[in-house]
Amino acid sequence: MTHNHAIVWMDSKEAHIFRFNATDVERERIKAHNPFRQVHHKAGVIGAGHTTLDRAFFDGIVEALADTTEWLLVGPSGAKNELLTHVDQHIPQLRRTLVGVHAMDHPTDGELIDHARRAFKAIDRMLPNTPR
Repeated sequence: MTHNHAIVWMDSKEAHIFRFNATDVERERIKAHNPFRQVHHKAGVIGAGHTTLDRAFFDGIVEALADTTEWLLVGPSGAKNELLTHVDQHIPQLRRTLVGVHAMDHPTDGELIDHARRAFKAIDRMLPNTPR
C-alpha cells in the first residue's frame, strides 16, 4: 500500500515517522545511536562547543521517507534544523517535498496523526487541481 504523506516528529534522541494515506498509517521509530545535545560553550575551553551529529540517525529518517510525495517536519528542538542541513547537503530533492516545518512539543501518536491529516487537508486545498 502506498503512503503518499508523512510526518516526522523528532528530537535529538529519536524520530517518530508516520507514513499514511486516507485509510492507513504506518509507524516507525528511529533511535539516535549517539544522541546529540546542545553543548554550551564554556569560557576558556578550546573548541566550538558542538557535538558531532549522528549521520546514521539522519540517514535512517531519510530512508523512512522513501516513496512519500510530501512530508512535514515537527518537533521541540533544534534537531529539526540539523536534519534540514543534512537533507540540503546530501538529498536536496527530498527538501523539495517538504511542505512545512514547525515546533511541536511531545504529542501522542494520535495527536500527531490528527495534526498531520488536518495540515495536509489544508495544504491540498491551497494547491491547484493537479494530479499528485
